[in-house]
Amino acid sequence: MKNLWESTSKEKELFPCNPKSQTVDLLIVGGGFTGCSAALEAAKQRAKVVLLESENVGFGGSGRNVGLVNAGLWLPPKKIISILGKKQGEALISSLGSAPDLVFSIIEENKIECDPKRNGTLHCAHSKKGMDYLIERLKQAQEYGEPVALMGKTETQDKIGSSKFYGSLHDPRAGTIQPLAYCRGLARKAKELGAQIYEKSKVTNIKRQGGMWHANVKGMVIKSKYLLLAMNAYQDLNEKQNTGKFSTVYYSQFATRPLNSNEMSTILPNKEGCWDTATIMSSFRVDDAGRVIIGTMGNSEGLGKRVHSSWANKKLKDLFPFLPEIELNYRWSGKIAMTKDHIPKIVNFKKNALSCFGYSGRGIAPGTFFGKACALALLSEDLSMLPISAVKHYKETFTRQKSAFFEMAAIANNSLKSLKM
Repeated sequence: MKNLWESTSKEKELFPCNPKSQTVDLLIVGGGFTGCSAALEAAKQRAKVVLLESENVGFGGSGRNVGLVNAGLWLPPKKIISILGKKQGEALISSLGSAPDLVFSIIEENKIECDPKRNGTLHCAHSKKGMDYLIERLKQAQEYGEPVALMGKTETQDKIGSSKFYGSLHDPRAGTIQPLAYCRGLARKAKELGAQIYEKSKVTNIKRQGGMWHANVKGMVIKSKYLLLAMNAYQDLNEKQNTGKFSTVYYSQFATRPLNSNEMSTILPNKEGCWDTATIMSSFRVDDAGRVIIGTMGNSEGLGKRVHSSWANKKLKDLFPFLPEIELNYRWSGKIAMTKDHIPKIVNFKKNALSCFGYSGRGIAPGTFFGKACALALLSEDLSMLPISAVKHYKETFTRQKSAFFEMAAIANNSLKSLKM
């Protein structure tokens, strides 16, 4: 099946596939939110910048997610502070709390055609325990000045059009976009400002020599003073460069045909994006054309393909039982870079080089913010401009085993839930 975002993107800029040997200020490897945001900022600073993407812009998680532009991280504020400390933790909470402002301002200023809707998101309580969690989350949010609001069962039902939730937490700072179109729009604007963007340009080797970074790509050598690795869950140079090792988790999306006006009359009339409080979470939203998009952990193209597809069909009917039998016309999946503490990482693995990854499923706003910050920090040679302290190395253990465990857990979870729906 097709990826909905590839089929519907209004941003269709084509980028060349023939990089030339040259010397630049900043070399970026990876054409997702982080890399394209960094390229845009570097171009604004009038730096000579090259971005190399091994597939197509937005090929990885940036073009495969549900499209929720959320504020902050998955973690509640007190947990972030317990990990990072008060000063850095509060600074990150504040920065990422306003990160959706950055995303929507970039969209508006650069006329990116990505169907932006800023009516907030809903974190939905799937159980009484989930509602207790949202109440605690509300208390912490209020303590740090976050403008979220707790809604009960009736109000949540009116917002969603489903009676399946005990309540929800509404965050008006957030919204939804067509994520692949947004990523392509970032790259398009960076190109217009002078950045060189190359697709189908896999880097085969990177080394530091003579005070410069040397990247081999298609028989060419690009030399750069500064280097940013922004491959996130799709990076394949980490073993050679010690730029970071972490687990990856698959997340899958399914989408219906466009619903008619009668079918859509009560489903998310304000088009908020939603996700639930389950440990193995699920998400749902509608797009501009009226398609319902449902997501779950797991690889819809792997061993659990049938399980995840069956779950999606039953989940749609469980949420909205008044709908007729509707075929899911789109199915796609992507990888998430999941750090063990769910905090993004920036690795300063060698001089004038950064590797940025680990948004743990919240990459649109944080990725945009981190990419911009990394570009500025490198070009100014001032790492204090980074949103979190850079580390010299980051390496988790048993990452392959953890990734396999996550997938098996998703298969088991969706199998059991399908039986109950």
